Amino acid sequence: MAFDLKRDASERIIIAAHRGESGGNIPCNTITAYEIAVSHGADMIEVDVSKSAEGTLWILHPKMEQRHLNYSGPEGMTSIWQLTDEQIRRLRYVNYDRDFTQFPLCTFDEVLDRFKGRCYINVDKFWENPKEIADAIKAHGMLDQIVVKSSPKKELFDIVEEYAPEVCFLPILKEEGGVHEELKARNINYVGAEVVFKDENEGVGTREFIDRLHADGKLVWANAIIYNYRTQLAGGHSDDTSFTVSPDYGWGWLADRGYDIIQTDWTQAMAVYLEQTGKRYRRK
Repeated sequence: MAFDLKRDASERIIIAAHRGESGGNIPCNTITAYEIAVSHGADMIEVDVSKSAEGTLWILHPKMEQRHLNYSGPEGMTSIWQLTDEQIRRLRYVNYDRDFTQFPLCTFDEVLDRFKGRCYINVDKFWENPKEIADAIKAHGMLDQIVVKSSPKKELFDIVEEYAPEVCFLPILKEEGGVHEELKARNINYVGAEVVFKDENEGVGTREFIDRLHADGKLVWANAIIYNYRTQLAGGHSDDTSFTVSPDYGWGWLADRGYDIIQTDWTQAMAVYLEQTGKRYRRK
């Protein structure tokens, strides 16, 4: 399967599954959660990458050890990244009710092996271990499947330019601030931007901003996900409001607004809605 993010986004809305699709006894950021997401229509899975004491790349959101693993650790070992690979292998995720599950952590290599040729992979926290992550991606021959993002800081652009100039890159923008022009001049595979906004009528939340990036051949990524309801990532058009108000107000608004990539925690529900309403695929 040939991967070309811009080509695929011109054909359909790219559904990005935030940490896979999880719920009940199946935790996020596991191979099983990723498999479910892909089977439910995700074009892309998002993975959080960190590094063990032995230098192995593992999948787990940083600082989520207590929440996702019920891990407190021995004296002075508050982070699992102080552990050996063997110790990490013995850990298990907890479920929604914080009971332990049968699901272990997986390594970045295991994810790349499993999903090579199957979907795009958004590698979060790339800048924390850029050389190791870039080396793994190249060793697996998966440069065309990978997407990385970062906040709009010069030092992070420098990291991407040094270690992964070929990989699809999107800055995460709360305001534009000249980032678009700077990235066009860089040796970076700048394919578009992720936008975060409270007000759909201001700044990067406007249709004018989307149109400006599209006119320059760039994609625009929006988030239906919610970390904290007090902090809206897409002006209130979210997974939450897709269920509590209407899917037209949530996912439908994001699709009609012209976003090329939408990240969700409810892959199947959003995919079914977009396909049933004729919003998933671009009209030729």
